[in-house]
Parts: sequence; structure tokens; C-alpha cells
Amino acid sequence: MNTPLSWIKAYVPDLDVTAQEYTDAMTLSGSKVEGFEQLDADLDKIIVGKILKIEKHPDADKLIICQVQVTKDGETVQIVTGAPNVKEGDVIPVVLDGGRVAGGHDGNVTPGGIKIKKGKLRGVESNGMMCSIEELGSSREFYPDAPEEGIFIFNANPEYDNIEIGSNAIKALGLDDVVFEYEITSNRVDCFGVLGIAREAAATFRKEFCPPVVKETGNSEKASDYISVEVQDNDLCTRYVARVVKNIKLAPSPLWMQRRLAACGIRPINNLVDITNYVMEEYSQPMHAYDLEHVAGNKIIVRRGKEGEEFQTLDGQVRKIDDSILMICDAEKPIGIAGIMGGDNSKITDNVKTLLFEAACFDGTNIRLSGKKLGLRTDAAAKFEKGLDPNTAMEAMNRACQLIEELGAGEVVGGAVDVYDNVRQPRRVPFSWERTNKILGTNIDKATMLSYFKKIDLDFDETTNEVIVPSWRQDVVSQADLDEEVARFYGYDNIPTTLPTGEATTGKLSFKLRIENIARDMAEQFGFNEGMTYSFESPKVFDKLLIPIGDKLRETVVISNPLGEDYSIMRTISLNGMLTSLSTNYNRRNKDVRLYELANIYIPKGLPVTELPDERMQFTLGMYGAGDFFDLKGVIEEFLEKAGMKNLVTYDPKAEKTFLHPGRQANIIYDGTVIGYLGEVHPDVLDNYEIGDKAYVAVLDMPEIVSRATFDVKYRGIAKYPAVTRDISMLMKKDILAGDVEAVIRKNGGHLLENYHLFDIYEGAQIKEGYKSMAYSISFRAKDRTLEDKDVTEVMDKILNGLRKLGIELRQ
Repeated sequence: MNTPLSWIKAYVPDLDVTAQEYTDAMTLSGSKVEGFEQLDADLDKIIVGKILKIEKHPDADKLIICQVQVTKDGETVQIVTGAPNVKEGDVIPVVLDGGRVAGGHDGNVTPGGIKIKKGKLRGVESNGMMCSIEELGSSREFYPDAPEEGIFIFNANPEYDNIEIGSNAIKALGLDDVVFEYEITSNRVDCFGVLGIAREAAATFRKEFCPPVVKETGNSEKASDYISVEVQDNDLCTRYVARVVKNIKLAPSPLWMQRRLAACGIRPINNLVDITNYVMEEYSQPMHAYDLEHVAGNKIIVRRGKEGEEFQTLDGQVRKIDDSILMICDAEKPIGIAGIMGGDNSKITDNVKTLLFEAACFDGTNIRLSGKKLGLRTDAAAKFEKGLDPNTAMEAMNRACQLIEELGAGEVVGGAVDVYDNVRQPRRVPFSWERTNKILGTNIDKATMLSYFKKIDLDFDETTNEVIVPSWRQDVVSQADLDEEVARFYGYDNIPTTLPTGEATTGKLSFKLRIENIARDMAEQFGFNEGMTYSFESPKVFDKLLIPIGDKLRETVVISNPLGEDYSIMRTISLNGMLTSLSTNYNRRNKDVRLYELANIYIPKGLPVTELPDERMQFTLGMYGAGDFFDLKGVIEEFLEKAGMKNLVTYDPKAEKTFLHPGRQANIIYDGTVIGYLGEVHPDVLDNYEIGDKAYVAVLDMPEIVSRATFDVKYRGIAKYPAVTRDISMLMKKDILAGDVEAVIRKNGGHLLENYHLFDIYEGAQIKEGYKSMAYSISFRAKDRTLEDKDVTEVMDKILNGLRKLGIELRQ
């Protein structure tokens, strides 16, 4: 958004600052100024002159010699020019010797300007230059009264009749101005208009804000006798105001209005168009005018478009309309696209006699989507997109009608047609000045804070301690917003540096994340590298893993808009990603690969899916090359130990995992609950994944781990009495498991049993077929005494009796 300083000063008359001071202060108070342009930066020593006498150049047919009066007292200078449009008596801008112009007559601006020096043209002395509007850095687009070619003539426009010879021509042309460019956040819709910026400037510089006094105008007639309005979609059009102006007199708008519009980058056209643009820039309220003679039935209907409907806009383009686009229609046809552009069938022409003025408030989201769909973006649409205040519509309408009467552009019909069902009321926000000081670390008194609020039109109710926020301040909704208002007008640079109050706390990871970090540390300690795989999978995964039809793992969450079949379901088992990664490494000839992953699986709570699935973190390990089943088992047991799971871990070989080798797999059991599984990958599955080596996997269900893990440590004193150790070597059938043997040892070892471990397994020629030999070392210790031989013998006898019941014999 751009605003000229002269327009701001019109509403803050006591404002006296440089462009840089304005930029710095406004930015600090929250209205960020991106930059500014001084329109006369490259202009110097340019005054108003009058041509007193013209003679032909003796040596050039296209040059003339002018005697130009350059002071009020009658001082003249001689200037040679080739301009074809000047004559004696013309009042023109003149740059004197040593002055500067912005560029050439071709309209190209030269950085730093062009310095003008006296000299001779074809032997005749010339002491300056008469200027075209292009040489002054502007164009006919913004100065429509400038000639197409040649020197700018002041006396061609009656508004310059009282201009003084020798005065500042730059000031007379309105080029002694500064245009500021702002970066306004979308929540400050009020600051997209000059009045909003002027209000902020007045508060920032502690000056009085003097907005235009708007009075309702109009004759004794009623607008409702000329036009009726029906709004069929109140959600997309919260307010629609219509007024009528008759006896239209089209003419150029006054110079002050043209200059303000031009500084904002808007081309002056005529009084009616300029008034609508002027009010839009002033109030940030777009307006539109229709020729009432072309409004069928003298009725406005605000409705959604119809599918397949076509509409020709003011730019001559035919637009295809659908039912998502809001249209302004008369009794027979569409005449405008709401909030974006009017129609060619109701445009204002030179023959207009009676016009209909529209000021409305449309839904910003709908305007933006409609504009994108139509490929049409206008200044009006850009403002509606921000979400305008419906209460501004009537004030802007009255301002426009007031300007029409002041400029003599027509006769305003009394009253207005106003469709406004849900009136937006001011908001009340509780305010505590003590809390504001506490938050900011300041010591500002309440009266000072309230004075800041008053400057920006926020009232205060002493009885309820509430700030009354006008509807156009959509950003102030809570105490925090009021704190910000105080901070920005007190000055962020004035807020002292203070230490934070309150109790310092130390941040830390949650218990779950600490357990997961232990899993990562243990895996990496044993040479595993972390992998990451997709949560989306193909239904074909279950066939590759040999999972039978009807298995619960095949009940999946299906993605409604998948990238393709290969990513169409959420995984219920983590092995596909792990085996795919192992396969990739194997086929790239990487040896001794170890990978791990901590990632979720997604188990639906029921089918069809009606609620979010159960997301369960899985700790998955996979490897091939160096290492076997027992190496992986050791990693699992080390992790459980580090996670504080001190109880006995057991293994059930009847895991019945179809994707694992039937003789080399086991469920991992802790406290009677299956917390995971491990094993060698089934050869057929290895073939499906093109892995040509034995591979081993283990999966732990992390929710089960986290619920049983602990960081509590119970310390025991160093043993005071010695341990007694017994070694036994046993002969048993091959189908008897080490776990069965150890269960007997634990059961019969009693309170004296301290430890046991398997130190030898033998199968060979010295053992009869179908049998194996296993040897254990068993330690005993008492806490209160030294054990005697008879104490240990008694316990060993119980252990041996239990082993005999399994058919186990001692080797002699």
C-alpha cells in the first residue's frame, strides 16, 4: 500500500517530520514502512514562468527564441526551445541555469536527474529550459491535462489561474511530496486506507487526528423509490448499501484529488470514477457505480452465479460463471461480479444521467477464490480479501455522496437502501493495566495507557474495566492485544531490559523419549545403523511375507487418496521396510549390514474404520552377514537391562510367525506378556526380497516396553560371605530346551541360588544318537552366614530330582 505524505497531513495537520523520521517512527509503532520515494528528489530550481515574447530562430526552422518572465517583479531570461505547442502568454514550468530535471522528454527517468546549464543553441544564447511533464518525472497518465507532445501549460487549466510567476512549479504541480510504501499485516484491515494510516500517524507522533467530517447528504426524495435490493446469500454478502445520484455532470476531478490519486498510483479519469477510487483509498472500502438506466426493473439482486452462465466484464472479457461466484444482478441479468469487477452492460458512459452507487461488504475468502478461478484480480478484490468491516460501508457511501455534491457532479437522492441483517457491534475486552506492566516490565500509569487507547479510538468503560473496541479493529480480541497497543505507542525502544520473573525449570525429555533414546544408543553400540522407511505400503506386502489370508495383519487402514497401489495402505507390520532396506544393501554388495528403525505401525480398531487407528511404535532390528540368532538375542536382552527391566526374560519357540524360519524363531516374553519376537527370516521370504544370505530380525513393541521400564535403581551392599559354586554336566534328549532346564534350577534353587549360566553344549560321537550334553555352573550364597557343604548338597539334590523328572541324567 502507498500513501502520499500530503494526504496524511490533511488529516494530521500538525505533523511536521522528515521522510526518514516518519519512516522510523511508524515502523517502530507497528505500521512498517518498506521505503519511500521523494517525487522531487531529482528536481531543482524549477519555477513558474510566463512567455512574454516569441521570435523565430535565425538559423533553425524548428527552434524559437522565447523571452520568459521568471520573477514576480518582471525579470526575464531568454530560452531557446523546439516545443511546438507554446505561444505568447503561456505560463509554463521553467528550470533555470544550474537546476535539474528528472529525465528526458521521452519519459525515461535518469537516476540523479539531468543538470541544466546555460549555453547556445545554433549560436543563440539559452539560459534555461521549459519543461514537459515527462521531464519532471511524471506522465500524461497522471496529468491528463498535459499535452501529448510539448511543454506543460499551466494556464490551459483554470485551476492554475491564480498561480504566481516565479513561484515553485514543483509545489504547484503537487510533486513536492513523499510517497510511502507500507507492509501492512492482513489483520490490520483499517490500515489499508489513508484514514487508518493517518490515525496511526497521529497516535505515533502525539498529534491531533482530524478526519473529514462526513454528513449525510441528499434531496427530499427517497432512494427506495428508485431502487430496491434483495440479498439472497447473507453469508457471502453481510451488508449492501445503495444510493442514487441523478443529473450527472461528468467532468475532470479537481487537481487536489487528481494529485492524491496519482501519488497512490491511480490514474485520474473523471469526477465520478475518481470519487469512487478516492473513497476506496481513504476508507479502504471499494465502491462501484452502475448506470441506473441499464438496471432492469430498478432492482438489485445479490445471488450466486448459475452453472454455465457467461458474463462480460468491464475489460471486455467474457467470463464463465458457476455457483461458487457471487454476482450482482438486476431483475433480468447479471451486471457485476461482486467485489471484483462490474459488467460491460451497466458501465458508466458519457451519456449517463442517473447512477446507482454501491458500497457492500462481501466474504473475503469467497472473493479470493472467485478471483483465482476467473483469473481476475483488482484493487477492490484485494481489499475485500482482507475481510472488511461492514460498518464502514455506510460511512464511505456518505463520504462519496458528499464529494459528489461538493464537486457538483450530480444531485444526490435522499436516503439509502441498506440491507444489513446482522449488525456488527463493538467488542468489549477486559483490561488490567497492572498485568500490562507486569508483562512488559514497565511502570506506566493507567492514565497514560488509556491516553494511548483514546488516540486510536479505543474507548474505556471505567465501571467494568473494559476497553470498547470498534468493529474496524478486528485484531484486538484479548488482553495480550491491548498489551501490544501499549507497548508500540510507549515505544519498544523505551521498554527497559528486565530479568524474567518466576521459577526457572529445567527441560527434559519425556519418559517415552528417554526409553527410545536408550534403544537407539544400544542398537548403535552394537553396530546397527538407523533406517527410515515409509508408513504407506502395498497390499502385496502380505504375500511377500507369507502372511495367510484372514490374518489380522491384513486388516489395514486404506488411504482414500493414495499416490498409487504401492502406497495405498498403512502398515500393520514393520518388517517390509526393514527387509526392503536389507535387500537394497545386499544387492549393492554391502557386507555385514545391521539396521534398526523406531517407527509406528497402524492397527485399526475396527473395520470399516470409524476412528483413529492404534499407532504403536516398533523397535525393529535386522541384519545379515556376521552374527546370528543368539547375537540378536543378546542385543535385545542388553536393551531390556538398560531400560530397567530386571525380571527374567523368557522365550517361546512356538511363535508361529510365517515369515520366520519355523525352527529358529521365538516370542519374547516378560512378566507373562509377549513384548516382541525374533528369529531367522524364512528362506522363501528371503527369496521374495532377493536376499541371498541368512537374515535375522527382531521386533519389540515399544508401548509394552515403556509401560514396564523404570529408571529406579535399588542398590545392594557388597556380599559379606563367600559364594559356593557347583558345576553339573547333564545328558538329555535333543528336544529338551535350555529354558526347561533353567526353569527347574530356578524353581528348586530356593533363596540360596544366586546365579547360573550355561557354559557347554556338546553333540557328537561320544553321545548316543538323539541326545546332547549340557553343562551349567551354579552359584549359591547366603546373606547372613558362610554356607556349609551340607546346605549346598541339600539344594543340589532338589535340583537333580527335578531334572530327573524331565528324563535328564548326570554325566559320569
